[in-house]
Amino acid sequence: MNLLLTGGSGVLGRALEPLAGPAGHTVRAPSHSELDLFDAAAVARAMPGVDAVLHLATRIPPSERFGQPEAWEENDRLRTEAARLLVDAALEAGVATFVQPTIAFVYPKDAPADEDTPVGEVAPNLRSALIAEQEAARFAAADRRGVVLRLGLLDGPGTGHGPMYDVYGTTLHVADAASALLAALSIPSGIYNVCRDGERISNERFKRTAGWRPRY
Repeated sequence: MNLLLTGGSGVLGRALEPLAGPAGHTVRAPSHSELDLFDAAAVARAMPGVDAVLHLATRIPPSERFGQPEAWEENDRLRTEAARLLVDAALEAGVATFVQPTIAFVYPKDAPADEDTPVGEVAPNLRSALIAEQEAARFAAADRRGVVLRLGLLDGPGTGHGPMYDVYGTTLHVADAASALLAALSIPSGIYNVCRDGERISNERFKRTAGWRPRY
């Protein structure tokens, strides 16, 4: 597949790109200066020849600014406005697949959960992730493949978190997240939890559907 990757310089993009070629994919990962994700015309120009879009771009602020709503504004725009423009352009260009990673800690806390568990009351800085999921659902509703991966809290190289740094009951090594993104290119539309085995959040649906297993 020809993949258009947003956020290629981020932790997920850096982990995914080395896996894509051996899996038979060609990756185009334009930088911010090469593709303004808030420019509808620029996004449309990026779509010809693309088979799948993986919208990985985020702008997570440093931890000391987590409590400042304004620190999340660009991240919110990437998950809402940019996701909408990417879906619009991908639908217009006939792209077959749209993959949107979000977060697994949107379920009620301190109880087991799977994809059928209703989403809980989420913090303001997480609401945009649910809007991004709605954009993937809109893509799927047009008879395309729209896949949402609700990822556990990432650890491993580049994340700033050590192994199994667990504050939400769901974790995932960044290398396993990258392999999950590639596996998502060939599974049915829907929402899937992706995390380590045996955690509060179940990963069984994704493992069964994608044939994926966490390695770390």
